[in-house]
Amino acid sequence: MPLRLRDVRESDLDSVLALNNAAGSTILPLDAARLRFLFDHAAYFRVAEIEGNIAGFLIAMDQDAPYPSSNFLWFRRHYPEFCYIDRIVIAGRYRGLGLGRVFYADVQSFAEVRSPVLTCEVFLQPGNDVALLFHGMFGFNEVGQQVMPGIEQRVAMLSKDMCSWPWVQQTYLVDGPGRLPDEPWLNGRAIHAREPARATGT
Repeated sequence: MPLRLRDVRESDLDSVLALNNAAGSTILPLDAARLRFLFDHAAYFRVAEIEGNIAGFLIAMDQDAPYPSSNFLWFRRHYPEFCYIDRIVIAGRYRGLGLGRVFYADVQSFAEVRSPVLTCEVFLQPGNDVALLFHGMFGFNEVGQQVMPGIEQRVAMLSKDMCSWPWVQQTYLVDGPGRLPDEPWLNGRAIHAREPARATGT
């Protein structure tokens, strides 16, 4: 059963929306407009593809995203730079295969050359011991809690320091050439909403 992780495509959005809204109470529902916003602004938005099927996805934002999520804004108040995991969803038929670990390893690889810290939240109401254990084993620590406005559910705010970040920053971004090496595995998403305007004419 070969697995492929790749950036989401616009043609995937209907499948992603259906998958998100079938995930249950631990994942906040989306509508098409909200998903489109995430598609336009996410720094990381990848899907897992197995035999042509979307088996799961993970969405993450950086600190510059114009994202009104109360959890995202909590991290913006506490960290000047961060990569925020907004949601991860695995289709029911593919759960238990380790796709969550695959996604987290991949998003960490993405974040550690771009951000000093990787962040997320876990619902505490109802209790979600499996999610807390997963994140704890992956190196996340609780850095706060809040009750989400509107849905009035308490969440644990989690973070994980990206140990490689100081070296990457000093070697490539501050004292180095000012950019990461031009390698495919270091490329970010091409987000049309963030592309600078190009001059036209002669």
